[in-house]
Amino acid sequence: MSEKITHDITEKPLSGVVVLDLSQAYAGPFCTMHMADMGATVIKLEVPGKGDQSRTWAPVKNGKSGYFSYINRNKFGLSLNLKSEEGKELFKKLVAKADVLVENFRVGTMEKLGVGYDVLKEINPKLIYAQITGFGLEGELASRPCYDPVAQAMGGIMSITGFGDQYTKVGPAIGDSFSGTYMSAAIAMALFQRERTGMGRRIDVSMLDTIFSILDSAVVEYTYGGNVSKPNGNADLSISPFDSFKAKDGMFILACGSDKFFRSFCEVMGQPELAEDPRFVTNSDRVANHNTQLKPIIEAWSVQHTLDELEEAIVGAGIPFGRIQNVKDLCEMETIKQRNMLWEIDDPFLGETITVPGTPIKMHGCEDAPERPAPMLGQHTNEILKENLGLSDEEIAELKKNGII
Repeated sequence: MSEKITHDITEKPLSGVVVLDLSQAYAGPFCTMHMADMGATVIKLEVPGKGDQSRTWAPVKNGKSGYFSYINRNKFGLSLNLKSEEGKELFKKLVAKADVLVENFRVGTMEKLGVGYDVLKEINPKLIYAQITGFGLEGELASRPCYDPVAQAMGGIMSITGFGDQYTKVGPAIGDSFSGTYMSAAIAMALFQRERTGMGRRIDVSMLDTIFSILDSAVVEYTYGGNVSKPNGNADLSISPFDSFKAKDGMFILACGSDKFFRSFCEVMGQPELAEDPRFVTNSDRVANHNTQLKPIIEAWSVQHTLDELEEAIVGAGIPFGRIQNVKDLCEMETIKQRNMLWEIDDPFLGETITVPGTPIKMHGCEDAPERPAPMLGQHTNEILKENLGLSDEEIAELKKNGII
């Protein structure tokens, strides 16, 4: 008989993991936000008197950023000058006690400061050192700075998004959010391996790679099919009808992913004969004739009905359907509320309670709520230096006087 395992189901999976977060803007902080939400102790390290660039990003009220407060929730704040020798020594002592370090500086920045991976792994061989870059650590593009629109443009997603020759980026900064999410998953993998082997890791995620990896079928359309994908509006390039359509009072998405769904939809429209029409019998036929023939037929029917009527009929037939909703619609949507996807955080720095997206990772048994607001610049510096490094009040006061913290 195997030994009985006892555990506390309410303990979050990353409880006890200490993360030094040197990252700024979006990709890195989004990564460490996931980890903080799952119980990690994330120490956000910022330059004294300056802080993360996203502290100025909209929406801003009275000079205070709601964006920063959203993406840096559940973290502790430490201000430290890594350009000073004293600051570097304190940083190295923190690294010795940390499990993970996350940074998204331009390649070579940490090396110029004298605290690159080769130095830090000697201090802590078990350290998981995570770098998010624009274009990777080596090669002709490695030294370039990068923000999300650059990654979307160079990574190919803009070339397949839009209508005709009107290329557009995806609205949210998906190069950042996907890179951050990939990195949080990679760190969890590395932590799992370290539990078994004791081995540290260097992890490298580039935003260019991230965008390239989420191009769906476009890459194999070229490598396997010889086709260069182009913008196709809201229509799927390989399935039909899988597109947006007009209703009397708005727009909706219809997603018929199989012949069975299409036949059912034809019944809903009162035009069952369309399922046997040679132009639409197979999915390939429908894709070939979607824009010029099938979509006009569907919209000629759908514009005669309201979204409520369409939803009742289409969903009632078991066919995937979705209204095109704006952010207001979503924030008032009962399912979003039921899923606890809106967290309220009492933020003393902002001077108000802010409502932000919650985590989509629902770890059953664990509390699904924020633990603390985003830190003010250097808010927990004294506490961290005292508890983690054993510094006295006098030593901390001297560091502050000299601009080290």
